[in-house]
Amino acid sequence: MPGSYTILPAHGIVYVEYHGTATLADATSLMRQYVADPARMPGQRQLIDLSRIDDWEKDFVGLMQYQAQAVADVFAPHDGMMMVIFANTPPGVSLGQTFVQTWSAVDGALVSLQTTEAEALSVLGQTESQISELLDTGPADARVRRVTSSGDVGA
Repeated sequence: MPGSYTILPAHGIVYVEYHGTATLADATSLMRQYVADPARMPGQRQLIDLSRIDDWEKDFVGLMQYQAQAVADVFAPHDGMMMVIFANTPPGVSLGQTFVQTWSAVDGALVSLQTTEAEALSVLGQTESQISELLDTGPADARVRRVTSSGDVGA
């Protein structure tokens, strides 16, 4: 599963995108890179794009362990957390529903699954109707991109 994230500091959003088969190993690698990223800030809202996955690793025990690690490493209860998941295919919606179910038990976490880009962006308070429009806003030096498969960094 190639995955990447883009931090958009002007919007207070980190955009996370996955393709292919979503695996816990790749998600864990991506989370470790994000946790270590100096551009990461408490309270960044998360936009998770699952529209390009075609399957996902259905290891529910592993998923719970991943979530527990994410809570410990990323989630700051006093800041709250907003995660909006965009998924418009059966595999993406299935994984997105699992995220919503597992995160709903975490106090201070707001997690929403949306099936259109415009709805996902609206929940985040954005006026753009497509994710590509959001990614195109702001100066290039205000964005950081990481790719899990190779660890490449680019702006």
